[in-house]
Amino acid sequence: MEAPSVERKLAAIFAADVEGYSRLMGRDEVGTLRTLTAYRVIIDRLIASHRGRIFNTAGDSLVADFASAVDAVQCAVAIQDAMAKENAERSAGEQMQFRIGVHVGDIMVQGDNLFGDAVNIAARLEALAEAGGICVSGAARDHIGTKLPIRFIDLGPQQVKNIVEPIKAYRVRGETSPIVTPVEGSPLPLPDKPSIAVLSFANMSSDPEQEFFADGIAEDVITALSRYPSLFVIARNSSFTYKDRAVDVKQIGRELGVRYVLEGSLRKSGKRIRVTAQLVEAETGSQVWAERYDRDPADIFAVQDEITEAVTIAIAPAIADAEQQRAMRKPPGSLDAWAAYQRGLWHLGKATREHHAQAEKFFQQAIDLDPNFAGGYRGLADARGFAFALDQTLNLAEGLNSREMLARRALELDSADAEARSALAHVLAGRGDYQGGLVEAKRALAMTPNLSIAHGALGFVLTFSGRPKEGLASLETAIRLDPHGSQVAVKMNQVAIAQYYSGNYDAAVETARQVIRSFPDYPLAYRWLAAALGQLGQTADAKQVLEEAIAVAPASFDIYVRNRVPWMRPEDHAHMLDGLRKAGWREG
Repeated sequence: MEAPSVERKLAAIFAADVEGYSRLMGRDEVGTLRTLTAYRVIIDRLIASHRGRIFNTAGDSLVADFASAVDAVQCAVAIQDAMAKENAERSAGEQMQFRIGVHVGDIMVQGDNLFGDAVNIAARLEALAEAGGICVSGAARDHIGTKLPIRFIDLGPQQVKNIVEPIKAYRVRGETSPIVTPVEGSPLPLPDKPSIAVLSFANMSSDPEQEFFADGIAEDVITALSRYPSLFVIARNSSFTYKDRAVDVKQIGRELGVRYVLEGSLRKSGKRIRVTAQLVEAETGSQVWAERYDRDPADIFAVQDEITEAVTIAIAPAIADAEQQRAMRKPPGSLDAWAAYQRGLWHLGKATREHHAQAEKFFQQAIDLDPNFAGGYRGLADARGFAFALDQTLNLAEGLNSREMLARRALELDSADAEARSALAHVLAGRGDYQGGLVEAKRALAMTPNLSIAHGALGFVLTFSGRPKEGLASLETAIRLDPHGSQVAVKMNQVAIAQYYSGNYDAAVETARQVIRSFPDYPLAYRWLAAALGQLGQTADAKQVLEEAIAVAPASFDIYVRNRVPWMRPEDHAHMLDGLRKAGWREG
């Protein structure tokens, strides 16, 4: 039997929904539905007048198709202008703001419905739009060209859920931009590090007892995030003042002086509890991160702890990534100390000689801009640790002295800086002072239990002090907490070392190959791959990798092989040499 033919067409897809609809419904279902119905009358009329067709609706959302991107965006601007005027005539409690996304792409037609990535991308763009705003794809932008008197603000490539390739996105600004209700008083200035307010989670279930559970999650997240020295976290008493109020996150950001807002909801259905959370950049209304958790509430307190930990672990790396992306968009000449530090971290994470040089430059710039900012010293200490791996000419003893001086200076400026204490743990263990390194790593973890680099420091100390299996567990935790962080190449390589020391050569081979695939310029993994292949008797492959290890960074190879480094015990050094000899290495 022949498969039915699929009709396709090129269309401009328009997706819209209400900002904060769940919260509005939780506060007043009847009133919200009444307002939505009135606004939909206006929206439906404008879509029809711009030659559009609504083909899907669900609750507060709708999706329409247009034959032209010009029609779709003209309609979007007209709708936002109409909504702004409608809001100006209503009380704050009756106002409703929409977000709109527009994309042009190939779609499949089935009856009156449309399917395909183009529909999904439009919905993702809508989620990127600010309340009362419009976000369009690069494809839609190209189709419009100069045909409309509107301005596009480039948001850069955006990685969105369930779409493999990043989507080029633009925010629309027209001659008549959407009206924003003014906020009384001046906005609070932003702190010199990422700031976040955690709102009370909305109880969307009919059970009032769940209110305590929802509040408990938010309170625990506030407490957990407060342990991160790199974050400025608003206290519960301030963030909970927005409870049961329909307030836009941009307003919250201005009133509390924060860059990020975490909001969430809880719904109990039968024997399951669903908790959703999303992290929003307050200035733009863009979603940075979102997740959903479905759990059996058999032990409600255990569930609360589990969700709190999961949310906290996810948020810190999400903010770190967002901060680096923000810093990378700024011209180098306009960087403040925090942004220069973030630029340094971004370059450090690339694990190449060229990027390493840039990382040191930006960390030094952070110090020069603000000599009292601990991050600059801490970042420069970490960069100096990369120096030996990347075949720099820095003397080993001088490098350790420099790292220790920088780490201790950071701690002088902020004794509660768990990241600086982790750097000091690395330095002490690097001198062979395993006990001192262990103490500092544990102090860092006591301050911030979910800090990735603190787990990494502990893993380093344990691995090189003769406890590789324990070290492996800590290193794997470090990577799970921050899988894309600036030190992931180092952590993955140390995982391979711990596996090698434990005699698990097959695993060491696989891990070292992962490091090389992701960071081909990072030389240390080649040496451990060669040694592990040698131990497995795979001499042909081992010899080839050994040649690469020497060629990639000959000075680094000499430092680690011909002369035992102080953090490596004699028996571990002999173990490594045994594998390299089996790979074909000969002293001489």
